[in-house]
Amino acid sequence: MKKYSLIFFLTMFLIGTDTFLISSLLPTLSNLYGISTSVSGWMVSAYAIGYAAFALISGPISDGRDRKKVMIWGLLAFAISTFLCGFAVNFQLILLFRLLAGISASFVTPQIWASIPVVVNKKDIVKVMGYATAGLSVSQLVGIPIGSYLAAVSWHTPFFVISTLAIILLGLLIFVLPELEIGQREHFSFIKTYTKVFNNKRAISYLFAYFVFQTGSFTVMTFISTWFTKGFGLTLAGVGTAMIAIGGGNLVGSLFGSRIVDWLGLEKSFLYELLALIALYLVIPFVHIFWLAEVLLTIAFLVNGFIFPLFMTTLQSTAKDARSTISSLSNAAMYFGETIAGIIGGILFNQFNGFAAISLFAFLMIGISIILYGGSGIFKRRRQLNL
Repeated sequence: MKKYSLIFFLTMFLIGTDTFLISSLLPTLSNLYGISTSVSGWMVSAYAIGYAAFALISGPISDGRDRKKVMIWGLLAFAISTFLCGFAVNFQLILLFRLLAGISASFVTPQIWASIPVVVNKKDIVKVMGYATAGLSVSQLVGIPIGSYLAAVSWHTPFFVISTLAIILLGLLIFVLPELEIGQREHFSFIKTYTKVFNNKRAISYLFAYFVFQTGSFTVMTFISTWFTKGFGLTLAGVGTAMIAIGGGNLVGSLFGSRIVDWLGLEKSFLYELLALIALYLVIPFVHIFWLAEVLLTIAFLVNGFIFPLFMTTLQSTAKDARSTISSLSNAAMYFGETIAGIIGGILFNQFNGFAAISLFAFLMIGISIILYGGSGIFKRRRQLNL
């Protein structure tokens, strides 16, 4: 379990760093390309659009095939496209290369979530999901601040570093991971696979609720750096330092969230954590002191760390024989949410009261997701998840 946990952690860390890296660079790249804050969100959305669109293809391709090979080719393409981002001398090129990076990543991360229920014991699934989630958390704790520090020297450097690390990780995947196929290999059928998934009402209800949640959550994530820069006058390095505590909260939540599940059970843990988030995002609009904003956001991302493995565990329980497709659809839902977040967030930040409107938007979207999850019966479910 430890060997696989480490590989899954490192893969999610690298992809997560690249995903969130652009958020910390928005102020710098906006000035470089001469674009407004409301347009800058498209640099986030381009990656998300590429990921979300091609995740719909990568899932059925991966089910019944060796997920290791899918990950290897996807990671190689990811390294190349991220490297090219360092040569984007105008806004159009950065959008193109971010789009390609998103497409490549869509063939990598779904294999992680789909493989965990297969290679680890059932009792360890939530824990290992937490380790993979911790990779994303550490990308905020270490990756985003380091990206900010490197960008203070040169905006090219973060992209070059990420692409180099991707090649190193590629070697680890080749020599450490076994084949990750499930059962017999069958010729994939998009129609057959998606017909089965879309006829699964529980899977669809979970996916839609997850999409709504991520739309609100990513709106906050995308514009924290802009808020800290414009609202509190932090430098790029200062933003990186501030993100350490926020990412640390997410990391702690990812690593220890399974203990809350052991204590309260999955249903109660899920509900209470969602309620805690909407309470936090309702308070944040009234905060005008930097240290208090930092504390509240750290707590919010601590709760995010608790809850993310529960999203993935419940989604994986809905379709045992189409795990890659469910993983791809969940990631597509997340990145469609990120796409909307990048567009709407820029408008909200400019047209209304800065970050206050963004926080209230997150409050609204997460509140809707609670209603949707509640309607699916997930908070009352007592039967064992089918993992």
